[in-house]
Amino acid sequence: MTPFLSDDFLLHTPTARHLYHEHAAPQPIIDYHCHLPPDQIAQNRQFENVTQIWLYGDHYKWRAMRANGVDERFVTGDASDWEKFEKWAETVPYTVRNPLYHWTHLELRRYFSITELLNKDSARRIWEQCNALLQTPEYRVQGLLRKMNVRTVCTTDDPADTLEHHQALREQGFEVQILPTFRPDKAMTPEAADYPAYLERLGAAAGKNIETYSDLLAALRQRHDYFATLGCRLSDHGLERVYAVPYTDEQVAAIFAKAKTGQALSPAEVEQFKSAMLVELAVLDWEKGWTQQFHLGALRNNNTRALRQLGPDTGWDSIGDFGQATSLSRFLDTLDNQNKLAKTILYNLNPADNDLFATMIGNFQDGSVAGKMQFGSGWWFLDQKDGMEKQLTALSNMGLLSRFVGMLTDSRSFLSYPRHEYFRRILCNLLGGDVERGELPAEELPWLGELVERICYGNAREYFGFEQATAPVGAGELVA
Repeated sequence: MTPFLSDDFLLHTPTARHLYHEHAAPQPIIDYHCHLPPDQIAQNRQFENVTQIWLYGDHYKWRAMRANGVDERFVTGDASDWEKFEKWAETVPYTVRNPLYHWTHLELRRYFSITELLNKDSARRIWEQCNALLQTPEYRVQGLLRKMNVRTVCTTDDPADTLEHHQALREQGFEVQILPTFRPDKAMTPEAADYPAYLERLGAAAGKNIETYSDLLAALRQRHDYFATLGCRLSDHGLERVYAVPYTDEQVAAIFAKAKTGQALSPAEVEQFKSAMLVELAVLDWEKGWTQQFHLGALRNNNTRALRQLGPDTGWDSIGDFGQATSLSRFLDTLDNQNKLAKTILYNLNPADNDLFATMIGNFQDGSVAGKMQFGSGWWFLDQKDGMEKQLTALSNMGLLSRFVGMLTDSRSFLSYPRHEYFRRILCNLLGGDVERGELPAEELPWLGELVERICYGNAREYFGFEQATAPVGAGELVA
């Protein structure tokens, strides 16, 4: 019987073990999409206890606890941090075959050197061990990033954000690159009740009074430019699907005028506005040589009672079944026809659409950049063993796995970096199994080792151009 979480965890062949230990494991980490709070990095926060760093904001764990019959008071409510940790510890044994079981114990091992299984009996011991380490200087946030050999982190930031914490990190000279990502979702929601208030905030950040659609575009361009001064190389959109219906500039200007004054919009008007905005924002990315990311397919806020009580991003989202192909094709083709299609990563949340996404990227590879169009790694509900294997297989079948830019955490937790290890083991196991079955030649093992290194680190470094993006910037250039 193989021990749980041994050195060869998930590595079922000698070739897989060679590829992982010799090639994948030593690679640094580029986390090019996550939701880590930059203020906590800049302040080098020291967490009081393991609940604060591990359970706060983690809706994966919250969903599991609710499913296990844990009252909301111990999930997001007013219970003490110890009580919340205790309830999570009681839940962990019930998460077997859920990725949370693996992630939980990997994180305990890699950060805290704890090999004991977490359950109700071990909860107090593990609580005290983790908390003692968290009080040491090495377990402040910046130390945790160093511990996991992280080289670059791209946070997710609204255009209206001041980016003051990214500025502070530049001034500190922190050796891990912490770069902003331009996420303009709120600027694209004219149907939202708080849209006029958002425009005020965006205008204040840009130093512009936003009265017209042209003003909005000018403000977004100003913020886009400012993000670039702090090393930003990526944008990101979280959408149910891409929008690509016909519109005219006059129509969009009129729609904006209604939204600006809080007037109700028809579904057709909302779709026209979003379609126009996506094109405008995509052109900004193309002009700067950025990479645009599209996270597609989430059906959010399904439980309206919970939304009213707890707000968004608290664990009430699921996979959606939106039609993706036609509008996605039309959008990408519009940009390609103008020769203004930026490097693009498409993330799919519905596994039924894996082959759709894997073939869609092939329609717009133009030879200008290796892997210009990317089918992104397994996202959200799919960043687990089965989801990763299916994404890797679809990409391999329809495109070039060798040009893949690899894994990201998409996490709000500083303890999530073992997800990169998890991905690397799964990747090496797939390739190793192919060699052992004679489906790939054993004499190509040196090339496969190089391929693994590239997927784990090298491809992302070259594709995003982080080294060029993070040259020192003079203080005079950091003016909002």
